[in-house]
Amino acid sequence: MTKSILLVGVGGQGTILASKLLTTGLMEAGYDVKMSEIHGMSQRGGSVSSQVRYGSEVYSPVIEIGGADILVSFEKMEALRWLEYLKPGGKIIYNNYRMDSMPILTGKAEYKEEEIEKELDRLNGSLLNAAEKALEIGNAKVMNIILLGALVKSMNLEDINWEQIIKDNVKEKFIDINIKAFNEGMKLVSKEALA
Repeated sequence: MTKSILLVGVGGQGTILASKLLTTGLMEAGYDVKMSEIHGMSQRGGSVSSQVRYGSEVYSPVIEIGGADILVSFEKMEALRWLEYLKPGGKIIYNNYRMDSMPILTGKAEYKEEEIEKELDRLNGSLLNAAEKALEIGNAKVMNIILLGALVKSMNLEDINWEQIIKDNVKEKFIDINIKAFNEGMKLVSKEALA
């Protein structure tokens, strides 16, 4: 059976790196994996998404509307923007983080924080404070790896050698903090959330 994971965020949050690490890990575990990326205006706070599909045989990298088993949102508003892709009963992991996109910065759109939070709460999403945790361990930029750790735990993929995958794919000076971030992300997902 094919599983579909949609990772979404705003340019500069490391969404693509997290997807590439996820894809590498799944391939090394023997799955057939397809990944596609949509960059938008990634350098200027545009919407970024990455679709990862894995299973014994995957024919397309594209997740259809209503086809994602899990939606991982690196930024709160992006979770709602991509919600139609989540299948009924699918899981949402969202980061308690606000990053204004270009339409908001230019005044063409409004960031309705309270409404966003109410809707995500209603949908029973798993709220993570990955930004806060990243600052706690010393580097705001590892927020993406914290979210990857949470995703791995919630998908029961812990038996893959993620530490080695991180070592092979990030710059040497950032290996230790990324491994720490990954482990912290795994700790953020409770057993109850997996039920």
